[in-house]
Amino acid sequence: MKKILFVCTGNTCRSIMAEGIFNDAILKEEESMRQFVASSAGIAAFDGDCASENALNVMKSWNIDISCHKAKRITPEEVNSAFLILTMTREHKRVLHKFFPGAKDKIFTLKEFAYEDIEEIRIKSADISDPYGKDEDIYRECAVEIRDAVDKVIEKLKHKYI
Repeated sequence: MKKILFVCTGNTCRSIMAEGIFNDAILKEEESMRQFVASSAGIAAFDGDCASENALNVMKSWNIDISCHKAKRITPEEVNSAFLILTMTREHKRVLHKFFPGAKDKIFTLKEFAYEDIEEIRIKSADISDPYGKDEDIYRECAVEIRDAVDKVIEKLKHKYI
């Protein structure tokens, strides 16, 4: 299995939504794509925290169940076992580059990896904004942004690694 590791700050909103969206989408792909599986972690996560209520609600409305999720802080083992690490922001990427310099070649922001066109990244904003503490509509907007990027990532994986 090739693990795609999604990383955000607390592993209760963005990265777990990305994990759920990715794994759900992969199940609908051809068999050869099932070599990829997503997991998630947070740079400053409190181990054991549940996904935020709004993240749960948005994912549930898309028939994606993240209710069993328990947040986890990123570890060297997670980094080493990952095929690809996709962060939600440039700052997350910078932090991971600092603490895991040997993994720089597999660490990208989600949008950086998804969208090759720099102008497209600039138009869409380079980071996935943190919805933490905001209302469900903001979570839904965030999830749509993540889903769009994840769809591009899957297409890229399909053409580059299959």
